[in-house]
Amino acid sequence: MLRARTVPGRRWALVAGAVASASALLAGCTGSTGSSSASTDSINYALPANFMPNWILPLGTAAHLNTNNGSIISTLWEPLVSYDGSTGTIGWNKDASVATGADFAKDGKSVEITLGDRHWSDGKPITSRDVEFWYNVVTAEKDKWASYSPGQAPDNWTSFTTVDDHHFTLTFDKAYNAQWMLANELSLIKPLPQHVWDKTSAAGKVSDADRSTAGAKQVWTFLNSAAKKIGRYQSDPLWKTVSGPYTIKTFSTSGKVTLVANQKYDGGGKAHIRTVNLLPFTTSDAEKNALRAGQVDYGYVDSTDLGQKKSFTSIGYDVKPWAGWAVTYMPYNFSNPTMGPVFRQLYARQAIQMSVDQDILSKVIYDGTAVPTYGPVPQGQPSDFLAEQQKHNPYPFSNSKARALLTSHGWQEKNGVMVCTRPGSGSDACGAGVAKGTTFRMRVLAQSGSTVTDNLMSALQSSFGDSGIDFSVKTAPVNSVLSQTPQCTPGQARCSWQLSFFGTAGSWYFPAFPTGDALFRTKGGSNFGNYSDPAVDKLVTATTTSSDPRAVQKYSAALAKKLPVIWLPEPDYQISVLRDGLGGFTQDSLANFHPAQWKWRKK
Repeated sequence: MLRARTVPGRRWALVAGAVASASALLAGCTGSTGSSSASTDSINYALPANFMPNWILPLGTAAHLNTNNGSIISTLWEPLVSYDGSTGTIGWNKDASVATGADFAKDGKSVEITLGDRHWSDGKPITSRDVEFWYNVVTAEKDKWASYSPGQAPDNWTSFTTVDDHHFTLTFDKAYNAQWMLANELSLIKPLPQHVWDKTSAAGKVSDADRSTAGAKQVWTFLNSAAKKIGRYQSDPLWKTVSGPYTIKTFSTSGKVTLVANQKYDGGGKAHIRTVNLLPFTTSDAEKNALRAGQVDYGYVDSTDLGQKKSFTSIGYDVKPWAGWAVTYMPYNFSNPTMGPVFRQLYARQAIQMSVDQDILSKVIYDGTAVPTYGPVPQGQPSDFLAEQQKHNPYPFSNSKARALLTSHGWQEKNGVMVCTRPGSGSDACGAGVAKGTTFRMRVLAQSGSTVTDNLMSALQSSFGDSGIDFSVKTAPVNSVLSQTPQCTPGQARCSWQLSFFGTAGSWYFPAFPTGDALFRTKGGSNFGNYSDPAVDKLVTATTTSSDPRAVQKYSAALAKKLPVIWLPEPDYQISVLRDGLGGFTQDSLANFHPAQWKWRKK
C-alpha cells in the first residue's frame, strides 16, 4: 500500500473527462497560481480531482486514510522505515528513513533498530524516546488508529525497550516473517517530536504524559483535536517541528498546500526544489485545462485522452503512465440490515461478479490501461504471490449464468428485478436471513467529479440490470464517501450503506507484502464491509508468519473464490503529464509521491 510506506490506504481518482470551458477551469481549480512554476525553485503538482488535503498528524484515523495525505505527512515527518518503490524497485529507502538498521533476532521474535544521527528542525536530536512516544500514544488508542487490525501492530509488539538514544528493541509475541514485519509493520512507525508534542493541552508543559495509559490517551486527544483545525496548520507552533525534507508554508482550507524546503534537514533525502505547490481541483476537467494552460508541471489525464497525447507533448509535456501495486474493488456492507443477508450468500456474490465484464471495462472505460482483478493480490505486475486460481477468472462474465444462478436459488424476476420467492436455507432457496419478497436492489455511494467513474457506474448499472439486479448510484466527494461508509453493526444508523466505491482509481495500494490483515481479516482496520471468515483469518495469519510465498498463494486462491468484495479492473495509478525537464525520480508503484526527489534538469 496500500507505502517507506504511507499508511495502507486508498488512492483517489486521477482521471479526466471531456474538455471543460475556460470558465469551468476558473471555477474548478482552487488555489492555482495561474502560471507555470517552471524554474529550479518551484513546482506545481496537481492533486487528485475532488481531493482536499485534510490531515497533517502522523497518526491516521479512518476518515483521513489515503495516500495523498500520507505523502504530504511523510515529507514533513519521515517514517522510521521508508519502504517504497521510488527507486524503481520496492524496498527499504534508507535515504528517506530515520532508521539505518534493523537486526532481527535469530528466533524471529524481536528486532533491534538503529537510528541515524538525525535532528528535528528545531535542532533537538531524534532519539529512541521519540519513537517510544509514538509507540505509547498508538498503543493507548489503537482502536482509533486507522492502521490497527486486532492481533497486528501494536498488539503483536509485546514490549519496547530503549537501549540508548540511538537503539531500541521491539519484542514480538511470536516469530514473524522479517520481510513482512519490516515492510508492513515497522514502516507504520513515525518518530514524533516528544519534546514538543507530549502534552495534554495547548498550554500544557511536556511532562512524559505518554508514559501512562491515561496520559497517552490525553495526548492523543490533544493532538487529534489540534489536527482537526486545518486553518491553523501553517500558524500553530505544534506543526513547526519536523524531521522531513519539507515544512509547511501555507495550508489552505480550500485545499492548496505549499511546502518549502526544510533548511535544517539532515537526512539523506534532501529536497532539490525549494517550493512545492500542491494544487487542488474540484473536477478532473479543470485540472486538464490547467495543464493545457501551462499552470501545472506535474499533472494527469484520463486514459481516454491518450489519443490526444500529441496535444500535450507539443506544448512541452511528457506523458508517462504510473503503474501501481494494487487491487480495485467495491466493498459489500455485510452488516447492512436490508441487503447484508443477501450479500452473505456466496451464490449471490457469484451472480454479481458474473455480471461484471472486466475485459470490456478494461478496454472501453480505461482504454486498455487497466487489468482485470480476480482476487486480493495485484495482477498488473508479475509476482510469486499470485495463485493460479486468481490468474484466470473463476467467474467469467455471463448474464445468463448469473440469472440462472439466482433463479435456481429461489429468485424470480418481477418487473425486471429479481425478487426472493423461496426463502430459507435450502440449496434451492434464497438463503438464511433473506426474507420472502426481498428485492435484489443494490445502492452504491461512489466518488463524484470523474467522468470515468460515471461511465463505469453506468456500464455496471446496465450489466447488472441484464442479470435482474437493480443498481442505483449516488455520488459524493471522496472524503465524504469514506466517512459515510464506515465499519458498523446492523443496529447502528450509520450502517445504512450497501456498497461504496472510492473512485475510478480508488484502489487499495499494498505495501511490498500484499497480505490481507487490514482488508479481509475479521475486524481488520480497513475491512470496511465487516467481511468475516475464520478460514480466511487463518490464511491471513499464515502470510504474516511464513516466508514461503505459497502462504500468500493459498490466500490468493481462497479469496478469488470466496468473493469478499466485487472485483473490478485495476487501472494505472494515473496517466502522468510532466513538464519537459522534470525528472530525478521513479513514480512509486505504492502510490506515494516524493517531492524531495523531484529535480529540474538543466537545459
